[in-house]
Amino acid sequence: MKLADLEIFVVAPPAPGWGGRYWIVPKLTTDTGVVGYGECYAASVGPEAMKAVIADVFARHMAGEEVENIELMFRRVLSSGFTQRPDLTVMGAWSGLEIACWDILGKDRDKPVHALIGGRLNERVRCYSYLYPGEDHPLPAFWNSPEMAGEAAIALVEQGYTAVKFDPAGPYTIRGGHMPALSDISRSMAFCEAVRDAVGDKADILFGTHGQFSVPGAIRMGRAIEAYDPLWYEEPVPPGDPRAMAEVARAVGVPVATGERLATAQEFADVLKAGAARILQPALGRAGGIWEGRKIAVLAEHFGAQVAPHLYAGPVEWAANLQLCAAIPNLLMAETIETDFHSALVGGAIRVEGSYVEVSNAPGLGIEFDEELARAHPYEDEGLHLQMQEAPMSYHEENVFEGGAPPKPVDR
Repeated sequence: MKLADLEIFVVAPPAPGWGGRYWIVPKLTTDTGVVGYGECYAASVGPEAMKAVIADVFARHMAGEEVENIELMFRRVLSSGFTQRPDLTVMGAWSGLEIACWDILGKDRDKPVHALIGGRLNERVRCYSYLYPGEDHPLPAFWNSPEMAGEAAIALVEQGYTAVKFDPAGPYTIRGGHMPALSDISRSMAFCEAVRDAVGDKADILFGTHGQFSVPGAIRMGRAIEAYDPLWYEEPVPPGDPRAMAEVARAVGVPVATGERLATAQEFADVLKAGAARILQPALGRAGGIWEGRKIAVLAEHFGAQVAPHLYAGPVEWAANLQLCAAIPNLLMAETIETDFHSALVGGAIRVEGSYVEVSNAPGLGIEFDEELARAHPYEDEGLHLQMQEAPMSYHEENVFEGGAPPKPVDR
C-alpha cells in the first residue's frame, strides 16, 4: 500500500475563531484507495506558501512510498537540504502528513492508532480548557477582567472540568523577552486569586504565558503567583534557550511546562537535559507527528517528566493528540477546544464528558472529516494562524492580550 495522492484543505473556523485563524488539513490517498487526514499546526508562512511546502515534502519524500515506512520518510525530511535539524516550516508540513499516514494505517488494519503504537493504557484522557468568554462577556474587556475570568472558570467546573488555563500576563511581542510591568504582575495575581476563589480545590489552575518574559521578569512573575498553587507555569521565557528556562525553573516554586513551539525529540531532549521543564506540551502538528510524539513521551518518562499535549488548532490534531495520550504511561492531561465547529468538522467524534475524553476504538484517528463543511469555510484573510505583536508592551498603559487570533492581522 503506497502513498499516491495529496489534497490540502485550509479551513477558517467561524468567528470568534478559537483555535486560530485557519487550520491546514492534508488528505492523503493510497494506491489502494485508503484515505487519511492530518493537521499542520501554526505555520510560520502564509497558507498558500505552506500548501506549496506540504506538496514539496510529499512529492520529494513520500509519494510512492509504503505508508508504514514512517521512520524512513521522517529521516528523509529531517535530512532534506543537508540539515538533520528541525526546520519549523518543513517539520510542520511533515507532521500533518505523518498524522495522515497513521490514520491510513489504522483504517487499513481496522485498528485505532493507539493500538499500533503500544496499545491502550489509558481508557480516558483528562482534559483542560482555556478560559474563553461566555455570551455575556464583552470583548476585549474579558481578557483583562479577573471577575469575568472567575465566572468563566465556574462555568467550566460546572461542566466537569478539573483544570483551567488563562494568560493575563500581557502581550507577546516580536521584541523577545521583557520585564513585566508592575500592573501586569498585579493583574496576574488578581486573576489567580479570582480563579482560585471560584474553583477552590475542584480544579487545577494553569498559568499560561507565551514566552514573553526575560529570565528576571519570568522569575518576578513566577514568584508573584506561587501562593495560588498553579499546576504549571507555561513557557515563561522564549523557547530557544533551555538554559534560560532552567534558571527560571530553579528559582520559581511552580512547575515549568513548555513545548508548543518545539519540534522533534531533539529539541525536547535539550529541554529535559537542561532541567528546564518537567511537563512537556508537544503539539503533534508541529512536533513531528504521532511517532515523534511517542519518542518524546519515552524521553520524558526517563527524565521523570509528564506529557500534556498542546492544542490551539483544529480537531484533527486534537484526535492525534488523544491517540498518543491513550498509549503513554506518563500522561498528565490534554488541552481541548470545544466549539460546535470543531465537533461538526469531525462528525461529533470527540466529546468531553466530566473533564474526560474516552478515546475511540474506531479505526485510524477515530474521526470522519467533513470535506463538504471544510470546503464551505475557506480561509480568505491575510493574517497568519497566530501572530506576535510588533508594538512594544507598555509600562504606563494597560496591556491587553486578546486571546486567540483576531480576524484581521494586527501591527503590520
